[in-house]
Amino acid sequence: MPLRSGLRLARDCDATGLEESAYQELLAAGARPRRQQPSGAAALTPSERRIAAMAAQGLSNRQIAQGLFLSVKTVEMHLGHSYSKLSIASRSQLLAALGASDAPTAPGQEFSAAP
Repeated sequence: MPLRSGLRLARDCDATGLEESAYQELLAAGARPRRQQPSGAAALTPSERRIAAMAAQGLSNRQIAQGLFLSVKTVEMHLGHSYSKLSIASRSQLLAALGASDAPTAPGQEFSAAP
């Protein structure tokens, strides 16, 4: 409990170094503290980011599911969480919400999926 309280206090005071230390100590102790960013692109899990980036590039949910060996329902769940964290309502807003860092920039970085 003292580490959780310290983490909250460090966040409130914008003491980023102390916040990071408290966060790392909580992880080391086996706790599962909340993500540091509750919303925005930084709040996405790696799976949410990967799926959102693929959707932003125009792949359908079925293509994403096939490409990542997931069910369509799992893709839908991750996209729903992504939309919520990014405060967007549609697929057409994904690219802008994710930023340029998630767009492929060189040949071979594009995502592909079986038809």
